[in-house]
Amino acid sequence: MLSAVAALASAAVMFSACASQKEDKMFIPEGYELLWSDEFEGDSLNAAYWTPEQGGHGWGNNELQYYTGRKDNVDVRDGKLVMRAVKEDYNGAPVTSARLITLGKVEFLYGYVVASIKLPKTADGLWPAFWMMGTDIRKIGWPNCGETDILEMGHSNGMKNGTQEQFLNGACHWGVPHHQYYAHDITNTYSVQDGEFHTFTCIWDEEHLAMYIDLEKYPDAEPYFEMKIEDFGNDEFRKENFILLNLAVGGNFPGIWDINQVTALKDGPAEMEVDYVRIFQKVK
Repeated sequence: MLSAVAALASAAVMFSACASQKEDKMFIPEGYELLWSDEFEGDSLNAAYWTPEQGGHGWGNNELQYYTGRKDNVDVRDGKLVMRAVKEDYNGAPVTSARLITLGKVEFLYGYVVASIKLPKTADGLWPAFWMMGTDIRKIGWPNCGETDILEMGHSNGMKNGTQEQFLNGACHWGVPHHQYYAHDITNTYSVQDGEFHTFTCIWDEEHLAMYIDLEKYPDAEPYFEMKIEDFGNDEFRKENFILLNLAVGGNFPGIWDINQVTALKDGPAEMEVDYVRIFQKVK
């Protein structure tokens, strides 16, 4: 597992290699320092940071895709992580895609967590997400481990309203004494599926979680999701987490369970690109 000290050392080495591209443009929030980052500067996924999950069992949400680690579904290209949903028959599933986790490799407690993402047109059927879960998931299971959804798009309500490109939500799930959750959705004032990169940020400390769109560009923006941890009387959000990125297809969130109703793939594969993922922690 990447400890805080090791992460800083790794980041220093990595940034010395790619300073000309990104270091001079990095936004460092006031009062924070870089803990870890992946800038996706190589020509393949960094296996020291990420594990591609694999399988097609619905993932608890009746999703349609089979996740693979093939280059057809997950690759690093031109300094970007590329996650690709492809309509094809594969191991009994009608579509393939990618889901990445840092469990056992990059784990952390609290911080300013941000990803720069170019989202696909979710249209009807795509469900991209950037999120976190507790590192004890394999010991105590979900939702007891806690889950923090920093970004989700593709919900059926956005489709109903014709606002797929602006409708997004954040949420937290936990499980004592049973599955509980707190979620909030918004219709953003501008599209975040416009072919440009947008940042999605979670500021997490021992008291609260707050999530923002394009906070570097709009530093006075209000959070689109905020939760005081103490209001829910639980500690699922006061322990180490790991990061997840995925591009799901269909399922309960978009309310689509038939691949033929997934309009987002009618013209071919869809891609979700990630320019970077960064974790900052407060300077002590």
